[in-house]
Amino acid sequence: MNSDLGTDHRRVTGDQLRLLMRRQAATVTVITTLAGDRPAGFTATSFTSVSLRPPLVSFCVCRGSSSWPAVRAAAHVAVHLLAGDQAELARTFAAKGTDRFAGPVRWRPGPYGMPLIDRTLAWMVCRVSERVTAGDHAIVLAEPVTAEYTDGRPLLYHDGRYVRLA
Repeated sequence: MNSDLGTDHRRVTGDQLRLLMRRQAATVTVITTLAGDRPAGFTATSFTSVSLRPPLVSFCVCRGSSSWPAVRAAAHVAVHLLAGDQAELARTFAAKGTDRFAGPVRWRPGPYGMPLIDRTLAWMVCRVSERVTAGDHAIVLAEPVTAEYTDGRPLLYHDGRYVRLA
C-alpha cells in the first residue's frame, strides 16, 4: 500500500485526491457547444449517467477554464464518447490556450447547431437542465434529446494517461 497519502487521518488534500482518483479508469468524452457562433469544447473524464426516469447525464467543468463561459451560457451541449484510437483527439481538446477546432479535427453542425465530432464511438445532444457549483468546478446535469452510437471499444483514462481496452 502506498503511504504517500498519510495515515494521520487529516483531511485529504487536492493533490492526494488526484493521486487517489488516478486509480480509477474513466471513459474519455469531449463536450462541445457553441460560444456565440463559434464551436467550443473540452475533454472530460467526469461523465456519467444520473437517471433513467427522466434520462439525465452529468459532467463536470472547471469554472476557471476557457470552456466554462460557453457551457455556462449553453442551452444544449454535445457529449462525444471517444473510441480507443482517439487519444490524439482527447489531447487536442485537453490542451489549454489553443483553438481546439483548428487543424485536423473533423466536425459538422448537428441538432440544435451543436458541433458533432466525426468518428466518435457515440454522441448525444443534450438539453442543459441544471448547473451546480461544486468547489472550483460546476456539475452540469443534462437531458439527452438525440443520440447515435456504433460498436467499438472506448478510450479510457487511467493513471494519468490514455489507454485502450485490449
